[in-house]
Amino acid sequence: MVTVRAPATSANLGSGFDVFGVALDRPADVVHVERASETTIEMTGMGADFIPEEPMDNTAGVVAAELGAPAHITIDKGVRPSSGLGSSAASAAGAAVALAELYDRDLSQRELVRVAAEGEAAVSGDAHADNVAPAILGGFTVVRDDGIERVVADLSLVVCLPDIVVSTRDARAVVPESAAIEDLVDTVGSAATLSIGMCRNDPERVGRGLEEHLVTPARADLIDGYDTACEAAREAGATGVTVSGAGPAILAVCRDDDQRQVASALVDGFERDGVDATAYRSRVGDGATIF
Repeated sequence: MVTVRAPATSANLGSGFDVFGVALDRPADVVHVERASETTIEMTGMGADFIPEEPMDNTAGVVAAELGAPAHITIDKGVRPSSGLGSSAASAAGAAVALAELYDRDLSQRELVRVAAEGEAAVSGDAHADNVAPAILGGFTVVRDDGIERVVADLSLVVCLPDIVVSTRDARAVVPESAAIEDLVDTVGSAATLSIGMCRNDPERVGRGLEEHLVTPARADLIDGYDTACEAAREAGATGVTVSGAGPAILAVCRDDDQRQVASALVDGFERDGVDATAYRSRVGDGATIF
């Protein structure tokens, strides 16, 4: 048996739609694999009842097929499905790393990202790597068609997950199909600022770099309590706040000393609008790790 811890991730980071991603040190999935004649899936943990156990409908099962590595796979979900925290990517990444170890496959981390992205396609319809890349590589990642860049960063983050569901399909549907050149220039400036901030572990620059006025406002409209929670977080010391992935989770960047206050403020902000929420005090974390 091989056991792997695979982290939650946050994609987009405001200005890096379908490009930027970051690994979180919590929450996480735990994936167990053992050799078998055919692949079977067993789900436990958060939201397990809503995740298919049919192998070809499950990201981990698709990964097993891609690797030609049949196994009994048990996934203990710590990352809630439909959270905007890379739940399906965590399962795919954990399975890819665990099965490659179990079957002694000599694959680079970049090759494992490709395999895990195929697992993601089973859920989203497209092999996006903006979540699976940080889930395997850790740190802050930049995904392009011609490769992946990675930066080891150390920043305080807070993730707040309201007790609502936003479907990835709905979140995709509201993305604008065109943009004014002024908005594109503004987004490029934010993305560049965020990248420099990650390289320098600078929460002020990263916070400013989250600002984006095309995709984020459209997705924020799907999240009850978003504006109130963001305002409360900024008042508590957050240097920047944005939608995590497709939502409904919110990602906040802050200084170390402000993390506890920011977490409480996000939860209080949602509750003022009648929405229950849970906050995770986190950091930029490592990728999938073999126990």
